[in-house]
Amino acid sequence: MAAAVNHDLLVGAATDKIHSALYKYVLNLKHNQLAMLAKFVVFYAKHQKTVKRSILALIFLGVIERIHKVVRLMTAERKSVATVSDNGKGRTRRGAQLDKQFFDNMKQLIAIAIPGLFSKEAGMLVTHTVLLVFRTFLSVVVASLDGEIVSSLVRLQGREFLTGIAKWMTMAVPATLTNSLLNYLQTMLAIRFRQNLTEHVHKMYLANNTYYAVGNLDDRIKNADQLVAVDITKFSNSLAEIYSNLAKPTVDAFVYNIQLAKNLGIESLFGIMVIVQMSSGMLRLMAPPFGQLAAQEQRLEGEFYSTHSRLIEHAEEIALYRGHETEKLTITKKYLRLVRHINRICRLNVFYNMSEDFIVKYFWGAAGLSACAIPVFADRMPGAKRTVADTVGSVAVAAGSSIGAHTKNFVTNRRLLLSASDAFARLMYSYKEIVELAGYAERVTGLLTVFSEVSSGQYIKARVGESAEKSQNPDDTEANIVNQRGETVESVDDVEFIDVPIVSPNGDVLVRKLNFHVKPGRHLLIVGPNGCGKSSMFRILGGLWPVYGGTLRKPSMSQIFYIPQRPYLPIGTLRDQVIYPDCAADMAAKSTTDADLLAILKIVQLNHIVEREGGWDSVKAWRDALSGGDKQRIAMARLFYHRPRYAIMDECTSAVSMDIEKIMYTHATSLGITLLTVSHRQSLWMYHNYILQYDGQGGYLFSKLDPERRIALMEEKQQIEQELAAIGDMEARLQEMEAEAASY
Repeated sequence: MAAAVNHDLLVGAATDKIHSALYKYVLNLKHNQLAMLAKFVVFYAKHQKTVKRSILALIFLGVIERIHKVVRLMTAERKSVATVSDNGKGRTRRGAQLDKQFFDNMKQLIAIAIPGLFSKEAGMLVTHTVLLVFRTFLSVVVASLDGEIVSSLVRLQGREFLTGIAKWMTMAVPATLTNSLLNYLQTMLAIRFRQNLTEHVHKMYLANNTYYAVGNLDDRIKNADQLVAVDITKFSNSLAEIYSNLAKPTVDAFVYNIQLAKNLGIESLFGIMVIVQMSSGMLRLMAPPFGQLAAQEQRLEGEFYSTHSRLIEHAEEIALYRGHETEKLTITKKYLRLVRHINRICRLNVFYNMSEDFIVKYFWGAAGLSACAIPVFADRMPGAKRTVADTVGSVAVAAGSSIGAHTKNFVTNRRLLLSASDAFARLMYSYKEIVELAGYAERVTGLLTVFSEVSSGQYIKARVGESAEKSQNPDDTEANIVNQRGETVESVDDVEFIDVPIVSPNGDVLVRKLNFHVKPGRHLLIVGPNGCGKSSMFRILGGLWPVYGGTLRKPSMSQIFYIPQRPYLPIGTLRDQVIYPDCAADMAAKSTTDADLLAILKIVQLNHIVEREGGWDSVKAWRDALSGGDKQRIAMARLFYHRPRYAIMDECTSAVSMDIEKIMYTHATSLGITLLTVSHRQSLWMYHNYILQYDGQGGYLFSKLDPERRIALMEEKQQIEQELAAIGDMEARLQEMEAEAASY
């Protein structure tokens, strides 16, 4: 053993002499590049401490410059937004970008996803972070253990090798447990984020008729269902993944670089950082706009989804018109647009992924190998100061294990450098994930913004036809009337329109100023041609459309009940169809029993349906199970159950017979319900004592209604029209007779 040690020392001494001779020879070549390099090495060896301090100062200045640049960009962004706001033009973004708007979006969404510092979500994040740090330190220990195992293998030390394997297997237990817990926490975080965001969106969407206004009064969102059901899920999953994908490599890079700085020296590490920064900047310049592409893909997915939903909703009408070929062309067009966009993303990813893999895996790998080899080749350079690793290596040489020590140091450093490189690679790959997250955040934040504005009465609706032409004139009062708001006053028991304009959401003024007054017991009949404003008035009265001017006095919405021509039948039992929107608990609170509901159905001659459909608790697709007449009678039974003060009847008896219609209206008036009816059936005139008649040209007439007199006038009008039509026939016949007589 001593002989082997002496042999190694002699070889080392001989090698030192050879290196010294070569070094002296190189110094004599004053005009040679190798001589300049040797002088640089000597200079570095003498001023190593000063060089390290300079490098640290340079890194510090670089960090300060980055922070200053970010602050400057955010300030410029803020000024540009303020300038655009002052001009009153609003702000238009070209897709999702990593700018101030992105951070504002994330701040808003994270405040919803993580309600507070002491919330369950915050605790899960803290636990997740602790496990990430613990896993990183485990990786450092495993890297050192890896070097020991390879070193013992090179030195043919079987016992040390088996001991290292045993330690390796022992470390596997906490490592695998940590990985499993991290995956579990990431999944749970995604679920919690989605739950909080979905509950917040539902609270906004299902309040103040926002769900109606978004689809009918505003044009900014065409597929709110897809945004709520799909985009929030994708954003939540992306947010949970991005935290792990950013936090883990950040911690890894920090810890591994500190360890590498101790083993390799800060100079080598600084060189690697310069290479990484330069190549990262080049990759960013080559990166396609992933955020914008992701947002566009989600928009096209929503349009494709919305087209299928529209087909299902109007399946009967399309089938009757035999419109399946036209609908097929529409759906195919939407699908092809989506496929073309996805293919474009795939084509853009090919070159980018190739460049990314070459730089991250191979270019960085070659730089790392060179950095790990520096301590080995520089171990015997004359004049160089030894690092801690080199000192350990020297002791190992003295102990007769120089090869093993160099192998251990190289494998350990190589393992740490590969891990650090992998951390930087994951940070690079996460750039694409961040911009995709920006796309999801843009859509979800846009959804919340629209919900908030719509809930407060701010609508953006595209104008068509005449209203679009008027909108070109800023001084036109009719064009700007949709931006005005009137006043809604809650009254005790009457309904009154005072100078209220009837305006469609796209800006068409149907009636400039509507005035009428209805008190309890004054049943009002509304008539007029299609598109004159009958249903529009009811939407304003029902709170679906805003009051664009004047004053509307009406009772609370609980005292106004609406019955359309096609009644809505919810998912639920037969009992739920009668008591909607009440539930079983509300029914019990009113002390109403199933026997009371059966008595109500008996009034509209529908009591047999309970036995026919299998009892009150039967659940079916009631829209398909009931006929049109049955649906309208269910709707009237619903009215009798709730017994409101006012009832809006919009052609609600078009599918029932005259005798059932008489029973419905007679019983409604006996319950003290004031009727506001839209219908062209003369049989309903006798149940009303006031009439509001539109002429279709923006005018109207509100007056008392004498049903008998009006029926007599209508009959006389029809008789005169028939007589006038007969006069034309008689004149034609007279001309024929005169022509025949002249021929003889």
